[in-house]
Amino acid sequence: MWWLQFVAKKLDKRLSDLGATAVVERGLGDDQHPSGYEAALDTWLSSLWSRLNEIKPHFFPKGPDFLVSNEELIGLPKVQVTYHNVDDMDSRLSTATDFKYLQMQIGRARSMSSGKVPHEKSKPDAFLKMVKNFPLTRASHEKDVRHFEFEFVSQVIKYEIGDVLEVLPSQSPAAVDSFIQRCNLDPESLITVHPREMENCHIDNNVNTLDVPIKLRTFVELTMDVTSASPRRYFFEARSCIFFATAEHEKERLQYFASPEGRDDLYQYNQKERRTVLEVLEDFPSVQMPFEWFVQLVPPLKNRAFSISSSPLAHPTQVHLTVDVVSWTTPFKRKRQGLCSTWLASLDPEQSIYIPVWFHKGLLPPPPPSLPLIVIGPGTGCAPFRGFVEERAVQSQSSTIAPTLLFFGCRNENNDFLYRDFWLSHSENDGVLSEAKGGGFYAAFSRDQPQKVYVQHKMQEQSERIWNLLCEGAAIYVAGSSTKMPSDVMVAFEEIISKESGAPRESAVRWLRSLEKAGKYHVEAWS
Repeated sequence: MWWLQFVAKKLDKRLSDLGATAVVERGLGDDQHPSGYEAALDTWLSSLWSRLNEIKPHFFPKGPDFLVSNEELIGLPKVQVTYHNVDDMDSRLSTATDFKYLQMQIGRARSMSSGKVPHEKSKPDAFLKMVKNFPLTRASHEKDVRHFEFEFVSQVIKYEIGDVLEVLPSQSPAAVDSFIQRCNLDPESLITVHPREMENCHIDNNVNTLDVPIKLRTFVELTMDVTSASPRRYFFEARSCIFFATAEHEKERLQYFASPEGRDDLYQYNQKERRTVLEVLEDFPSVQMPFEWFVQLVPPLKNRAFSISSSPLAHPTQVHLTVDVVSWTTPFKRKRQGLCSTWLASLDPEQSIYIPVWFHKGLLPPPPPSLPLIVIGPGTGCAPFRGFVEERAVQSQSSTIAPTLLFFGCRNENNDFLYRDFWLSHSENDGVLSEAKGGGFYAAFSRDQPQKVYVQHKMQEQSERIWNLLCEGAAIYVAGSSTKMPSDVMVAFEEIISKESGAPRESAVRWLRSLEKAGKYHVEAWS
């Protein structure tokens, strides 16, 4: 949200320069705050209405309470659900193997969804079937990282190394059924969903979304995240303000959660515990909300994005992924699991389960074989670089390839050294990462000794080699956690350049900035 703050600051300064007087102090929100931008907004709005009441009591007779006419302000839901009496229209859904039909089915549902991102493709690009599923970490290790291999079962999609695969996860059928039952809905009813303001509706030209009904259960299963995402604050606010709670104590609690005073308690109850929509409904059994409001307020079921860890030259009919199976414990000792990663880990390659996927360009453009590379990929950040190495191994059979230096990091050599045999095999016998080819593979095991060792420490040890490759025009690729790693790696490069060139640190910083502008410093990071 920093760019919005920049606009606000610039506008505030301009108005001040023109002689304007601030009614209240400028307010700046932070969307990364645990409670969202409302954390700052509530306090600011309260001070705004109080001040306006002081200045113009005739126009603002209720002062801060001006905002609390929510029955009038909230109006109707933004979407409208139409029920259709069409016999057995979607009877093929559960047994369909016609991929065109499945593609249209998903496209229809997700185009109707109010949570659909404008211009996002509704229909999947292809369907995949898992053919391999095995752990890369030791069973006793605290993390479960897995290697998945998928075969195309519909059309084969051409992709490149560095691309990203988006997967539509499957929700627990039992949880979906519980949600539908809790909301007193008929799962077999046929519906269409569209915005009340039709002119604001984005229509996918390839899917006649508004005319073709779909089963209610299918719509919930494909578009509404009832089993993993926590509802936003507006979910509680809308429910309490429209009096969907018939029990007085539940209504009071919801209204408290929706108030500025209850924001912190709502955060503890909802976001910190990662309560699902279904769990919240179970905590407030008197709430009976029309389905239109659920469609609007339940978080949309989002695709999960993963860096592709294979090369299409090496595996022309396959796609590989490297996935950390997410799990954690909440402050109140609830066990939580990532929806998509846990589902993928549970799949049996012997079963015929078809996974809808989308292909996208990532932030790591495929390098030509003549370009020297310095790549840093600790943890699952190594995933795209596995594809890079596979690609160069194939290319090396028919042409000369430039050197590749690869830095990998993990906690323990024996527990989570991902793709150990793969990296070591390509470091030997004139492989892509071998010294004979001008390359190298360097692994940092942070917890195998009293002093922690990270990838930036291994980079410092290879300072001269890195500098020599940079002087030869090497490109830098970094992938992994978005916490401290990317900035620590950048600092390591600054120190290496300054040390090896003899130039001041400021010159090294400018040199790296010029690499970024030239498209030779790429970072793909995730939280």
